[in-house]
Amino acid sequence: MSHAHGTQHNQRGVAVIMALLLTTLAITIVASLFWQQQVQVRLIENQRLQLQKQWILRGALDWASLILREDAKYSSVDTLDEPWATPLAETRLDQYVENGKAEGDIADTTLSGGIEDAQARFNLNNLAKNGVIDPTAVATFSRLLTLLNLPPELANTTAKQVSQVIHPSTTIASDSTGNADATANSKLIAFQQVDDLLAVPGWSPKLLTIIRPFVICLPNYSAININTARAQVLSALLDIPMQDANTLVTSRKSASFRDLADASNRLPKNRFLSTNNASTTTNYFLVEGKVHMNRARLDMLALIVRNGAATKTLWIVER
Repeated sequence: MSHAHGTQHNQRGVAVIMALLLTTLAITIVASLFWQQQVQVRLIENQRLQLQKQWILRGALDWASLILREDAKYSSVDTLDEPWATPLAETRLDQYVENGKAEGDIADTTLSGGIEDAQARFNLNNLAKNGVIDPTAVATFSRLLTLLNLPPELANTTAKQVSQVIHPSTTIASDSTGNADATANSKLIAFQQVDDLLAVPGWSPKLLTIIRPFVICLPNYSAININTARAQVLSALLDIPMQDANTLVTSRKSASFRDLADASNRLPKNRFLSTNNASTTTNYFLVEGKVHMNRARLDMLALIVRNGAATKTLWIVER
């Protein structure tokens, strides 16, 4: 009798343990489902925020293009005292953009950025044209490297690399087997970003950080705008001491250069400005935008080309 009672007691214990295990399993499954649902909700929210940020930046890019087109209508030169050169300070957009926050939360959507003259920098693709190295451009780049305490021999190394590139639109000839010509195959696509310098022997990320604010990769040959270029670029372009370059920068703050003749009159003696490498107008502009929305952030950099009153976006990089 006692044996049967003990067996019954053990069976009840096993049943209790099984019930606890099943309960624990059910709770685990439910918790897992809730966690997966929360992940999915957060994923959808992040995708929505990403799309909203992209639309805001695209809108800012359209606005920048409009400013540049209007500037072309009323100005024959491009200077740093024009409306396009005024940066946009961090501006709150929450009253215009629905960010999906619950009532009572503090809205937090801001936009900032600005337009920069891309032709204020030295165009790396000027180093060679149609496979032929330009000695004048190489000399200018070498002087710029020296001013920045970088190895001047990198100018020749970079020029050799640029001379071996082909334009993306170039048609590569094929032989009877359909294979591209070996000579064309050995060439590279023209530099499009400053980061392409890393493919040139001698360049490193550290050196790239130093040179980045002073160079650009534009698709066509471009003259440097002396109304917007930094003193280091002017010094390298005109082959004048930094002191004279700083004097020019100070001079244009009170009165921008109307044309190359005006600039030549303010240059040291025996200095001549050529339309081949200097200008007072610009066709290429860099547009930078930064948007913060709640906990998310997105940075954009775009290159715009302006021909007359028409503008076109050449590329956009999101970071």
